Amino acid sequence: MKKSRKLASPDPQALLAWYDRHRRRLPWRALPGRTSDPYAVWLSEIMLQQTTVTAVKPYYENFLTRWPTVEDLAKAPVADVMTAWAGLGYYARARNLHKCAGVVASGHAGMFPDTEEHLRKLPGIGPYTAAAVAAIAFDKKAVVVDGNVERVMARLFAITAPLPGSKETLRALAATLTPEQRAGDYAQGVMDLGATVCTPKSPACVICPWADVCEGRKLGIAETLPRKAKKVETPLRHGVAFWMVRADGCVALRRRPPKGLLGGMTEVPGTDWRAEKWTDVEAAEAAPLRAKWRALPGVINHTFTHFRLEVAVHTIDLTAAQARKLEPEIIWTPLARIGRAGLPSVMAKVARHALAAIT
Repeated sequence: MKKSRKLASPDPQALLAWYDRHRRRLPWRALPGRTSDPYAVWLSEIMLQQTTVTAVKPYYENFLTRWPTVEDLAKAPVADVMTAWAGLGYYARARNLHKCAGVVASGHAGMFPDTEEHLRKLPGIGPYTAAAVAAIAFDKKAVVVDGNVERVMARLFAITAPLPGSKETLRALAATLTPEQRAGDYAQGVMDLGATVCTPKSPACVICPWADVCEGRKLGIAETLPRKAKKVETPLRHGVAFWMVRADGCVALRRRPPKGLLGGMTEVPGTDWRAEKWTDVEAAEAAPLRAKWRALPGVINHTFTHFRLEVAVHTIDLTAAQARKLEPEIIWTPLARIGRAGLPSVMAKVARHALAAIT
C-alpha cells in the first residue's frame, strides 16, 4: 500500500524573522517597536484596495497633510475629499471614507474600534479591511487575505483550483498559519513576501523563508499559481462628452450625482453610457445646447471593473448667450487649471484629448 507523503508545515516564526530583516518602509507603517496609528492604517488600507503602493503614496501623504486626524477628515467638505481622491478610482470608497470618518469622530470620540466585529459596522469597512486594521493597528489575531496572500497560500499548499472559487480554501489555509502573537507583523510580512519575493512572475524562490516547505515549488508549478477562471468578455459601452469653452477660456464642468458610478466627482458634461454607439444626430439632441457641434477625431478608451467605455468628444466655442443658457450648476474652470479640477481618470482623458485636438 502506497503511503501518503506528509507535508511539512510553514513556520510563521520563519516568516516573522524574514520580515524583521526585510520589511518595506512605507509611509503608513509604524517603525519597529512603535505603535501603529489606527487612522493611518485605516486610511492606507482603504486607498490600497485595487490600487498599487506606488500609486497610493502621494495620495496618502496629501490626505495626511491636509487632514492629519480622523476628526479633521470628518470636518472636511465631501467635495474636497472627492477632489483629493480623483485619480485613485473606485470613488464609492472616497464617499465611504468621509462617512466613516464622521462616524468615528462623532460616535466613537475619534477612536477606531479595536475588534473586527465592531470595525465591520463602520461605513466602507468590509471583512478584509476590518481584519487588516484589527491586526496591524491593534495586534489582534485576524486573518488578513489580499491578492498577495492568496498567491502565497496557493503556492505554499499547491492549490490548483482556480480563483475566485478557491478563495475560501486559501483563506482557511491562511488562518492555520496566523499566529497568536505579532499578528499585525505577520499579516504585513505575508503581504511583503507576496509583493517582493513571491511575485506573480519570476518569483525569487531561492530567498523565500518558506522555500523548503513550498509544495508549489517542489512540484515545479509555483509560477502557474494561483490559477484563475477564464474571464468573461467585458461589455463595451459608448458615450459622448461635450467640451464647451467660453470666450474667456473657461471650460464647462459639472458635478455628478452623489450616488452611482463616479458619484460626486467633477465631469465634462456628456450623454449616458450605453451599449449602442451614439449618432451625431442623437448626440446633438442629448447635448446641453442646441448648437452646431464639431466632433473631434478619435475616441477615448477607458476600462472600469465591469465594462469598457468608449467616449467621443464633441466641442463648441460658446457665445456669451449660449454660456448663459447652460444649467446654473456648471463649474466654469480656466483651461490652465483643468489639471487641478479633481477630474476622475476617464474625464482627465477626455480633457487631454480635447486640448490636444483643439491645439
